[in-house]
Amino acid sequence: MDFDQMSKDDLINYIKSLNEEKSGKLGLIWDREKVPEDIVLECNKKIPVLKNISEKNIITSNNKSNDNNLLIEGDNFHSLSVLSYTHNESIDVIYIDPPYNTGSEDFVYNDKYVNLEDGYRHSKWLNFMDKRLKIARRLLKQDGVIFISIDDNEYAQLRLLCDEIFGENNLLSTHHMQVRYDNKSLNEDNDWQPVMEYVLIYAKSKYLFKANKQYEEYDLSKFQYKITELTKGTTLKIGNKTVTIFKDGEWKIEKCKGKIGLLKETWASGSIVRQSGTAAEFLSKYLIKRKDQDGLNVLYKIHNMGEDGLGYRYVTGPKRYDAIRGKFYSGVPLDRIKEIENNGFSKKTRPISNYYDFSADFGNIRNEGGIPFNNGKKPIKMLKELINYHPNKNALVLDFFAGSGSTGHAVLELNKEDGGERRFILCTNNEISLKDEKEFKKKNNINDETLIEYKKKNNKKWLKFIEKRGICNSITYPRINNVINGYRSKKGLGGNLLYFKTEFVEVNGSKDQLYYDLTEKCIPMLCIKENTHVLVRKDNEYCIYSNEEKTKYTCVYFDAFGNNYNKFINDIENIYEFKALYIFTLGNEINQNELVDVHNYEVEPIPYKILELYNKIIDLSREI
Repeated sequence: MDFDQMSKDDLINYIKSLNEEKSGKLGLIWDREKVPEDIVLECNKKIPVLKNISEKNIITSNNKSNDNNLLIEGDNFHSLSVLSYTHNESIDVIYIDPPYNTGSEDFVYNDKYVNLEDGYRHSKWLNFMDKRLKIARRLLKQDGVIFISIDDNEYAQLRLLCDEIFGENNLLSTHHMQVRYDNKSLNEDNDWQPVMEYVLIYAKSKYLFKANKQYEEYDLSKFQYKITELTKGTTLKIGNKTVTIFKDGEWKIEKCKGKIGLLKETWASGSIVRQSGTAAEFLSKYLIKRKDQDGLNVLYKIHNMGEDGLGYRYVTGPKRYDAIRGKFYSGVPLDRIKEIENNGFSKKTRPISNYYDFSADFGNIRNEGGIPFNNGKKPIKMLKELINYHPNKNALVLDFFAGSGSTGHAVLELNKEDGGERRFILCTNNEISLKDEKEFKKKNNINDETLIEYKKKNNKKWLKFIEKRGICNSITYPRINNVINGYRSKKGLGGNLLYFKTEFVEVNGSKDQLYYDLTEKCIPMLCIKENTHVLVRKDNEYCIYSNEEKTKYTCVYFDAFGNNYNKFINDIENIYEFKALYIFTLGNEINQNELVDVHNYEVEPIPYKILELYNKIIDLSREI
C-alpha cells in the first residue's frame, strides 16, 4: 500500500481500521529508511560545534548575563544537536513554524525541492520532522510546552507523529487560527477557500504544565443578600439531610452592598440541577414538590452543605403554585476569602479558547520588524498570545525554524509589556529563496545538478552569494537588530544578541585526534552552557570566562600534554565564586587530587561528555 499517495483522511481512516491485536501497534507508519536525510547521515563524518561571530553580537548598554539571546546560523538538526548538550531539559517554550510541505517548492529535502508528484513526499517530511521533534522533546523542561504551526497539508500526519513523540495524553489543544478573510479570493480555479491554519500544543507533561489563563478579579458585588430567621422554624429529616423550614413570614431577606459575609442569589435551573450533591439538585429532588405541605415563599435551611464555611445552604421554594424552580444562596467560598486576605484580591480565571481570528494581523504583516518578508511570516500578536500561555515571565523560548525572527521579536515585545525577562534562542539556516536560486543558476550558467555539487563542496561563488542573500543574513539578523536598536520611527526594545554559526569537527584519524580537535572547538559551547561570555584570561593551554556580574566562571583546560596545569590550578584557586571546570582527558574521569585547594566548583571531563551525548542524539555509526 502506497501511504505517500493517501490523502490525510484516507490515512487516518486506515490507521483507525488497523487491528491492534494483529499488528501489535497502532500509530503512524511511514518509510523511515527509503529516503534518509543527508544532513543526518553526514553526522557520521562530522560533529557540529559552534563558533561565535563576535562582529555580529549586539550588546546594549544595559548588558546583563540573563539578557543574552542567541541566534544560531546553520541547519537546525546541527543546532539542535549542539543544544542537546548545552540546554538539555532547559527550555520552557518551543514555538516552530516548519515548512508546510505544500508541494509548491516550500520544502527542501537533500538539497532538492519536494513537489506534489514526489511519491515519498510525506515520508521525507516525516523523516525530517521526526528527528528534530525527538531532540526538541529532550530540550524541554518537565513543565515545558511546544507550539507547532501547520496547515491541512501535513496536519493529520503531524498530529499522529506528535502523539507518538510527546504522548497523546499530553496534547493540550489544537488551536484554530483564522489567517485570512473568508471573502478574500485566493484562486478562482479552486472550489474551496482555506482560511484556517492550526497550532498543535503539547506539554512535555500536562500534569506539570499549568497554563497562564486570562483572569478577572473575583466579583464580590453579587454577594449582596442578608437573610434573617424570624422564628426557630421546623426541623425535619428530608432525603437524609437535616432541613429547617421557615414558612412565609418566618424569615426576611435584605439587599445590601456586596461584600464578604453576605450571600449570592442563584437560580436553581439548567445543568446545575444535575450536579450531584448540590443545593440545586436537592431543591429539585425533594423540596419543590413540598408546596402543598409547606406553602409558597418558603425558606429551607439545609444543614451540613456548602463550601463557604457557613455549615448550611439556604434555598427558597417557588412563589407560585405553577412554578417549578427556586433559588439558592451561597457565601463567598473559603478559598476565595483566604486569597483575598493574603493578596487583597482573588483571580477568577477563564478557559483558553481554541479559536482566534488573526486575519487582520496576517493581512498587515508585511513590514513587522522593518523587514519585508511574507512567506510564512507569523504576526507578533499571535506569537505573544502563545508564548504568554507559559506562566514563567523569565522563560527561555526556542524557535528552531526561526525564518524571519518573529519569535525573537515577540519575546522582546512581551517583555516590554509585562516587565518579563524572557530570553530566546533562534536557529535558522541561511538558505535562499527559489527566486534567488534561479538567479544564481542563470548568472553562473549552471543546472540543478551542478548547483547541488556547489552546495556540497562549498563553492566560493555560492558561499559569497548566500552570505548576501541567505535568510539569516538578510532577514533574521537584520530584523532582530531593528527590534533591539530601533528602526524608522520605532523605538528599540533593548536586549542583547550573541551570534553563532555551526562549524564541524571532522571524524577521521584516531580517537585521540578526534578528542584533541573537538576539545579545541567546543569552548564556545561551554560558554553557552554556562552563560559566561566575558573573556577573563586566555593562555595557550587554558582559558577562563565569566558572566557580566563576575559571580560565575567557566574555566577550561584544553592542553593534551599537561603544560602549565599547575598555573591553571593556581589561577582558579584564587577565584572564590562558583566555577564550572572543564578539563581535557582521553577518558571520562578527572583526577581531583590536584583540586583539593579549589573550592566552590563542579568539574566535567571534556570532550567525553559531549561525545557521549552526541552518540545518543546523532547515533554515530562508529566507536569512540
